[in-house]
Amino acid sequence: MAMTRSAKSSATRLLYALCSEKTLISSLSSSSSSPFAFLLLENGGQSRKFSSSSAVAKSKDEKEAWWKETMEKLRNIGISAHIDSGKTTLTERVLYYTGKIHEIHEVRGRDGVGAKMDSMDLEREKGITIQSAATYCTWKDYQVNIIDTPGHVDFTIEVERALRVLDGAILVLCSVGGVQSQSITVDRQMRRYEVPRVAFINKLDRMGADPWKVLNQARAKLRHHSAAVQVPIGLEDDFQGLIDLVQLKTYSFQGSSGEKVTITDVPADMEVLVAEKRRELIETVSEVDDQLAEAFLNDEPISAEELDAAIRRATLANKFVPVFMGSAFKNKGVQPLLDGVLNYLPCPVEVGNYALDQTKNEEKVLLSGTPAGPLVALAFKLEEGRFGQLTYLRIYEGIIRKGDFILNVNTGKKIKIPRLVRMHSNEMEDIQEAHAGQIVAVFGVDCASGDTFTDGSVKYTMTSMNVPEPVMSLALQPVSKDSGGQFSKALNRFQREDPTFRVGLDAESGQTIISGMGELHLEVYVERIRREYKVDATVGKPRVNFRETVTKRAEFDYLHKKQSGGQGQYGRVCGYIEPLEPGSTTKFEFENIIIGQVIPSNFIPAIEKGFKEAANSGSLIGFPVENVRVVLTDGAAHAVDSSELAFKLASIYAFRQCYTAAKPVILEPVMLVELKAPTEFQGTVTGDLNKRKGVIVGNDQDGDDAVLTAYVCIKFPPLLLYIWTIFCICLAVQESLDMIQSLISRCFSLFLYDPAVDVLVPLNNMFGYSTSLRSMTQGKGEFTMEYKEHSPVSQDVQLQLVNAFKGTKGPE
Repeated sequence: MAMTRSAKSSATRLLYALCSEKTLISSLSSSSSSPFAFLLLENGGQSRKFSSSSAVAKSKDEKEAWWKETMEKLRNIGISAHIDSGKTTLTERVLYYTGKIHEIHEVRGRDGVGAKMDSMDLEREKGITIQSAATYCTWKDYQVNIIDTPGHVDFTIEVERALRVLDGAILVLCSVGGVQSQSITVDRQMRRYEVPRVAFINKLDRMGADPWKVLNQARAKLRHHSAAVQVPIGLEDDFQGLIDLVQLKTYSFQGSSGEKVTITDVPADMEVLVAEKRRELIETVSEVDDQLAEAFLNDEPISAEELDAAIRRATLANKFVPVFMGSAFKNKGVQPLLDGVLNYLPCPVEVGNYALDQTKNEEKVLLSGTPAGPLVALAFKLEEGRFGQLTYLRIYEGIIRKGDFILNVNTGKKIKIPRLVRMHSNEMEDIQEAHAGQIVAVFGVDCASGDTFTDGSVKYTMTSMNVPEPVMSLALQPVSKDSGGQFSKALNRFQREDPTFRVGLDAESGQTIISGMGELHLEVYVERIRREYKVDATVGKPRVNFRETVTKRAEFDYLHKKQSGGQGQYGRVCGYIEPLEPGSTTKFEFENIIIGQVIPSNFIPAIEKGFKEAANSGSLIGFPVENVRVVLTDGAAHAVDSSELAFKLASIYAFRQCYTAAKPVILEPVMLVELKAPTEFQGTVTGDLNKRKGVIVGNDQDGDDAVLTAYVCIKFPPLLLYIWTIFCICLAVQESLDMIQSLISRCFSLFLYDPAVDVLVPLNNMFGYSTSLRSMTQGKGEFTMEYKEHSPVSQDVQLQLVNAFKGTKGPE
């Protein structure tokens, strides 16, 4: 009886299993809700044995067709620009028109709400973007992932890591301000990561708007091969709409928020201008696209479809930048820009992303970019959320699912995905899976920014992003000793989130030193410590990150010998130190050219370590020594007394011994600054810049504002001094700007680089400059500043710094 019941039960289970498998296969084949049905079918194992080869081939074709269609309708874009060009306002309109949000709020939060992408209270109070924010939306059946980035140079790492993982970008330019300093920086970052882009000339409703001037600036300063794809109908208060030069249609924007787009024919009074601009567009694109060039040279009529396809080909090849126009604040021109994103920017499979295969000596591997391959994802941003560390991932290949185990290739640790979300600014939407091309976030994953994750079948790592060095430091300590735990927690968190924010301890004073990209950068973190962790901190005087270097070759021959009973210490090192060649990518080089075994090879790493440790603190002012090469030529060892410690100490003392003979100098950070102020304050501002060791090498007129250009001059030749005197006299008597500009361009070009609208000034002389500039210009002046390079200080400044350092050390 029992055997019968058991046999019946087994037969029932077998029948149920077969029926369940059949039901599962049919449901997967028919279901449209599961995008990964075909992948599950292919990997089903048992089910494939019952399928004919034609059925499997058909399934595979259908799966590939689905992937192709899905990936083609995906865009990953970033919106970047100079500060106050309207990036966040533009993103707010994009979200509104795509139905992601249902109300428009302005950046500074005058209505008490603020823009969706500025989720931090500090961002809404200051009216600037501090952290990049990710979101997603749908436009004409396309999914668009967007990252809104800061415009202020102090937060440039946010732009850097966003562009590292994006496939395309919108470069926003102000129709009044034109191409500004941070516009150039952002464009340089886009070039670094070979990101195709479209330009959007914003704020056509403002007084003084001139899109054609901005287009020419983009060609001259950014070296863009670009042309307008639209023509505005009116400017400033008369700005009414746009004419599409590709489709030859007029767009006007109706409704309370510009949501109704009316398409009509080109107005008769603008037909001549439109024909001229369309021909200019065709001619510009044909210079970089052979197919269009052939039709253009043969005087064949060029259809909208042919021109559209040529613009896309040239944009994807990074040979052309289409220029759109509009006013995000006045709700005009945003919908055609969205169409341009779909038409001209690439989908993930059209971008070549490379990984490094760790099993084959970091050989470059081209990723397919499709969900069919093994999982490869890059952690590009970390954020501390309410539920723990939030890690932003860009998936380059494969599929990631909630509950999966993934491998951190950089650390070798396997991690389970407890929660997978899509971000909408500071809001989250839980999802079960995500595929290649998408940007998602995961909780509970302990990693660092820049780590690569795979499914374990491959050991690929993505190339790292460029992280600029901090240029400014502050001493920081909590007011209350009881808040030390929260204070440390805050600093550790911010250091993990932001690679440009560094925390250190001054060995002599015992103070906590925070370093960052500028005054605003550090000010924001101090304020966040107070708000988010309830810790009041006192801020010490800003400290510049000086460096030291050597200027000539110096020999060393040092014997470290110590005997105190038992085994002693013995190590001798001989060689020389010398400066590295200008433009060298490394800051410290160690070379061993000893022939033979006068020093056993197992002690060489200890010698290198000793020299590196010695170079961490120069003898002039205690800052790291850079651009130095150490060459080991000879030495001696003892059979009993030599050890790694002995040779390490010998190296440290040898470096100190020859350092003075190498004529060391102090290097200070030099800042690239763009300064804009009304012309009536030009003389005052120029004089102040001169006091700060900034030398004016050019100026420009931008409406009623004067844009000043300067260069820090370390050695001031008599001829330059003479020219500078003439320049100041001309300013004093208010001679014409044309004469001054001619004088500058003729004389200074002999000594300095191309005078683009830059100001290069020592950082040590720029502290508190924002306050000084406001007081000099009645609050009308503005400037932006970013790190350029380290440059030698003058002899008098070096003497002051050395004496101050000796004073702090006290008598020895």
